[in-house]
Amino acid sequence: MTSTPHDAGSRDAGHTPARAGHSPIRHGLDVHDVSWSVKGTVIVDGIELTAPATKITGLLGPNGSGKTTLLRAVARLAAPDRGVVHLDGVDLARLRRRDLAQRLAVVEQHAGTDHDVTVLDVVLLGRTPYRSALQGDSSDDRALARQALAQVDMLDFAERRWSTLSGGEKQRVHLARAFTQQPALLVLDEPTNHLDIAHALSLMSLVRRSGLTTFAALHDLNLAATFCDHLVVLDRGRVRASGTPHEVLTPQLLRDVYEVDADVGVHPRTGRPLLTFHPPDEVLPDTAEPWIPGASATPETVARGRS
Repeated sequence: MTSTPHDAGSRDAGHTPARAGHSPIRHGLDVHDVSWSVKGTVIVDGIELTAPATKITGLLGPNGSGKTTLLRAVARLAAPDRGVVHLDGVDLARLRRRDLAQRLAVVEQHAGTDHDVTVLDVVLLGRTPYRSALQGDSSDDRALARQALAQVDMLDFAERRWSTLSGGEKQRVHLARAFTQQPALLVLDEPTNHLDIAHALSLMSLVRRSGLTTFAALHDLNLAATFCDHLVVLDRGRVRASGTPHEVLTPQLLRDVYEVDADVGVHPRTGRPLLTFHPPDEVLPDTAEPWIPGASATPETVARGRS
């Protein structure tokens, strides 16, 4: 992991400053009866959910369950067929794009940039909703951008060309851009995609400390169990379950929605659910020795070799 001066912003790391004129009252995200179809095929159907204010809500579900489609509807990247989305009591569909961008920041799974710009330039895009068309970056804008880069461990890359970054590095830069935007709601589509485990844990910790209302689609169920306060599970475009990680992540739900067998325990350090998945079609005898994978090894030959 690249060494960066975290201490310079660690006391404020992840804590988004309040903006002048913005109400401190937070009601969270409310989605009412949102549906969306493509060429007659229903992708999300009558979605009702709440993402509590200042908490992380994880959006779970297998591939094709409608997670990305729902995120796009919430972020107003596309208008749903019907339904309404409220953020802190405000109907997002009634906001101008500029006002929406001051309240909501999105990090998409495959976010990109077409221009050969520096990393700092990409992060400064987060200040666009606060500037006039002819206004340049202020010293405050650049200070916010550098602080955000330090928070995601990318400050040393500020002057690097965007095109030279890896997929994981780009993902962290886009999160820095979202923090620089100073939103009330953070919408994340697979934010840990392309990240190694150390940066995935660091990123989710940072999001948790931010105090932002966060709505994040996640594939890693243990990561969701560890960092999310509230979970919503989609199955075939509908809400199958919602609640705390302990309420939602049950063996029965995992079997019904994900078609996997799993044990759900309690993590000894965090007290959060800890999922252990069973390999399909592979059940070892109770008396067998642990299987050591090898070119020609099988559970039986390993057990015989140790007897």
